[in-house]
Amino acid sequence: ISICRDLPNIEVITFSVNGISDLEPLHRCQNLSELYLRKNNITSLDELFYLKTLPRLRVLWLAENPCCGPDPHRYRMTVLRNLPSLQKLDNQAVTEEELSQALVDGVEITAPPARRSVENGWAESTASSAAGSTTEPGSELLTCSLEETNKTQEELDMKPVPRDKYSSFSPQETDCSCKKRNNVLNAILLLMTELDTEGLEIIQQTVARRLQAFQKKELQEE
Repeated sequence: ISICRDLPNIEVITFSVNGISDLEPLHRCQNLSELYLRKNNITSLDELFYLKTLPRLRVLWLAENPCCGPDPHRYRMTVLRNLPSLQKLDNQAVTEEELSQALVDGVEITAPPARRSVENGWAESTASSAAGSTTEPGSELLTCSLEETNKTQEELDMKPVPRDKYSSFSPQETDCSCKKRNNVLNAILLLMTELDTEGLEIIQQTVARRLQAFQKKELQEE
């Protein structure tokens, strides 16, 4: 997600189901108001340190990450103590009572998570990628079912994907296609927020031509 360092004006980011573990690139996104990080590899709540500097953050979805731990109350209280401006956490509205309780039950995060050196971090990342290419442990493998796709669509306030769209694909094909589709969709939506009127008009024209081509191809196949 290093691209976020170059997107200071972005307002909404959805990175759910993407294997993310480091939130440092987000600390420059000063206009960020909604952040969706469900089901990633964020292991420590210390990563919240990088979100504490975002004055406009109001919505955060962090559920289904290792950092949530076995105690849901402690997790929620810690997040709210460090991000008291949140209005919604994990799709649940934040109350004044919770914010007050968070001052008692939550843990204050005052420093970023400990990191290895750049060299070691790169080596570790490379080794992990190499291992992942030969083995795919069930606990770490990112799966993307129709349900996951529709959760992402829900975060983006878009219509759910009809089930019949997947009926003609095998499970393996659906999984691969869905992962690719979500990654491409997230990237496009991320970058569109940086475009001006002229740029958006070009996108609109390109999409229209693309849709016409698909429609023409479907008619020919019929």
